[in-house]
Amino acid sequence: MKQRIITAVIAAALFIPFVVYGQLPFTLLVYAMAAVGLYEILKMKGISIFSVPGILGAFTLFTILLPKNFAAKIIEITSYTKFELLIIAVILLLVYSVIVKNHFTFDDVAFVILSTLYVGIGFYYFIETREAGLVFVIFALLIVWTTDSGAYFIGRRFGKNKLWPEISPNKTVEGFVGGIAVAVMAAVIMQLIVPFNISWLLLIIIVIVSSIFGQMGDLVESAIKRHYDVKDSGTILPGHGGILDRFDSLLFVLPLLNLLHFVS
Repeated sequence: MKQRIITAVIAAALFIPFVVYGQLPFTLLVYAMAAVGLYEILKMKGISIFSVPGILGAFTLFTILLPKNFAAKIIEITSYTKFELLIIAVILLLVYSVIVKNHFTFDDVAFVILSTLYVGIGFYYFIETREAGLVFVIFALLIVWTTDSGAYFIGRRFGKNKLWPEISPNKTVEGFVGGIAVAVMAAVIMQLIVPFNISWLLLIIIVIVSSIFGQMGDLVESAIKRHYDVKDSGTILPGHGGILDRFDSLLFVLPLLNLLHFVS
């Protein structure tokens, strides 16, 4: 526990100034975290980030992460859209599978592409959410942190019914519901302090859905790790695991808030 607290304090001290300042430094930080996340998930399947598939995966990831203003400049310079660059990466990965005579298979190609989408989409919306305003990032982080804390403490105190033992044996139904309830209470307090321009009913619905999706993001990461028989996605954060272990919920919550047009 002591190691977890020390790591959390140091990570927060490094992370928060970038989030508050935003702009290019924050974008570069997100690129770095996403690159580590891709490294972690590729490693689970035994694919090196420095291999041809790993480099093509990184190219795909960095393409996905391009903010709207940078993407517009890329189109100006190269005449290629982000989608067209992704198509090129997929074709090159498929060609590579033939060159190496199926030592890198079609399934491996699918894994690399889905991994870049899994990591890239969430972190892309991290950048876009910060561009929309710091308050939206704070809201997303508030939902994730209060959901996690509520689920943990209420689950430990009242948890009796397992939520999904095949994937995450420690999670309970009581913790799942408790996490949602705590997130709603935290969002209500934030609305009183920094009002969003939406009705109370809509706010509560968005919080409930976001809290559920955040917990689903956690379960998805647990399912991936269980499938590849690893305890943590990485070791970059002592006591916490890897980047994907810490950002699994945000990878689902941030795109959702944007797709619901809450972030604007």
